Amino acid sequence: MMKNNVLIVVDMQVGVLAMPRYDREGKAALINQLIDAADVVIFIQHAEGEMGVGGDLWQIIPELHQPAHAHYVTKTACDAFWNTTLDALLQRLGINAFTVCGCATDYCLDTTIKVGASKGYAITVAADAHTTADRTYASAQQLIGQHNEVWAGLSLPGNPVTTILSAWSSPL
Repeated sequence: MMKNNVLIVVDMQVGVLAMPRYDREGKAALINQLIDAADVVIFIQHAEGEMGVGGDLWQIIPELHQPAHAHYVTKTACDAFWNTTLDALLQRLGINAFTVCGCATDYCLDTTIKVGASKGYAITVAADAHTTADRTYASAQQLIGQHNEVWAGLSLPGNPVTTILSAWSSPL
């Protein structure tokens, strides 16, 4: 089966979104559109401290759709590839390209995108379907826009990261 629309949803968990995140409801709605359009969905779940595997805070937020065929990968660092089963899962499924969305723009999404691209994966960022919190020196909206700009401009000859609006529309 050709897996044209592969979606990786990073850290959209109860514990991660317990702190205020920019436009949680809007981002969840966009992510649900992406989930519903995807052939393969992989949820990345961060496990650390009070967000222990299987605990309430570790769970995917209830407003997100979780297809019966979804895959789940647990991570313990900002990088969804570091000491996880993600690379092996993608290889087993024959996936070399995916779209990514989720939280937090400036931590786990940023690290996962850069590491994945350097591993040779063709990565598309759903530019309007990721979120973060306001930080000391920048607002969440500024961080989202800045990271979209950085990802679109990464210098990876032969494997550029693409940024698009949700639902696999045209590049920004």
